[in-house]
Amino acid sequence: VQLQAFGGGMVQTGGSLRLSCAASGNIFSIRRLGWYRQARGKQRELVATVGGSTTYADSVKGRFTISRDNAKNTVDLQMNSLKPEDTAVYYCNAFTITSVMNDYWGQGTLVTVSS
Repeated sequence: VQLQAFGGGMVQTGGSLRLSCAASGNIFSIRRLGWYRQARGKQRELVATVGGSTTYADSVKGRFTISRDNAKNTVDLQMNSLKPEDTAVYYCNAFTITSVMNDYWGQGTLVTVSS
C-alpha cells in the first residue's frame, strides 16, 4: 500500500486546513485509515482514524473531522479552529490485514499554526 498526502501549510490560530491522503496498491487489504501527528520533540500520536468506527483524540474532538471516500481511496482530515498546539507533521496511516497485519505511512505534511 502506498500513501500520498496532500495539503498542510501555515495558518493563523482559529483558521482551517484540509489534509487529503490517497491510497494505492493493495487497497482491498486496508481495514482502517487515519491520521497521526508528531510535534517537534514529541512522540507520534493518533489524531483520528476511520474504519468500522471513527476515533478522535480528545484534543481534536469537535474541531477535526475525518472522512473516507472508498470510491476514490482517499481519507481527508478537515481541521477547524486550529491552535498553535496543533502544529506538527501529520502522517497518513493505513492499517492492513492480509496474512499478517501491517501499518503503512505516508510521507508526512507539515501543519504550522501561528499565534
